[in-house]
Amino acid sequence: MRTAIYGREFNNSVLPYVQEVFNVLGESKAPILVSKDYLDFIKDKIKLPEGIVVFNNHTELVGQADVLISLGGDGTLLDTLSLIRDSGIPVIGINFGRLGFLASINKDEIRIAIEALRNKEYSLDKRTLLSLESKFDLFGEENFALNDITIHRRDKSAMMIIHAYMNNEFVNSYWADGLIIATPTGSTAYSLSCGGPIIYPSSQNFVITPIAPHNLNVRPVIIPDDVSLTFEVEARSAKFLVSCDSRTETVDRSVKLTLNKAAFHVNLIRLNNESYLTTLRNKLLWGIDTRNY
Repeated sequence: MRTAIYGREFNNSVLPYVQEVFNVLGESKAPILVSKDYLDFIKDKIKLPEGIVVFNNHTELVGQADVLISLGGDGTLLDTLSLIRDSGIPVIGINFGRLGFLASINKDEIRIAIEALRNKEYSLDKRTLLSLESKFDLFGEENFALNDITIHRRDKSAMMIIHAYMNNEFVNSYWADGLIIATPTGSTAYSLSCGGPIIYPSSQNFVITPIAPHNLNVRPVIIPDDVSLTFEVEARSAKFLVSCDSRTETVDRSVKLTLNKAAFHVNLIRLNNESYLTTLRNKLLWGIDTRNY
């Protein structure tokens, strides 16, 4: 199993877990690829197996790795999409962060998880992405999002009016601080914190969730994922912000945005002892009495 590793900078409390990842992977003598920036950060902090291969980008990764392990939280795993793109390389996240819906492997289960990968004791959870189109080719080749694409105001600028259309039919004019268009995967992220519903991953839906809407009767709307969405912005400020997951661009208010389901999906690895419902129960503390007696 050729394994690629991607991560971000971390504090020293995480070092023992990062060391364990490389110790367990090194036992099999199989190739280990590490992103250059991450290798530069860890090479003087832990003991690395021999024969580490460095990769810098998508081109150097594709065809060289059978699986990619993300070391960090959900944000770190989202970063890996720029490397994986449409290659189909399966990705799994070991959670060094807090909640971790995407990076679902607990740092105390590192050996169990890696041995399960080695023995192919897992399934692939295919997740839908959103793609963004505009006349200015925003985000270039990385114009996709696994969680959500968000339109929002800049800094302390005034509230926006966002005119939304579905398959060229007018939906609504949202008077709000912004608008979140989320996939089922992203329904447990920003959209959830703004009152959006949790959507099961295979539901083939998107959700449009307003951010702090002025009209209180405006609520999140679940729509099929095979439609085309168009958005036009009206605002006092000349510019607004558009985010694809964690990547953000400043956009002129004259720019029209078109969103569709991306032409490819992402393969998230789900170990055989995991399920989406189990993750929800564990992360959201469903069924647990948290009252103090």
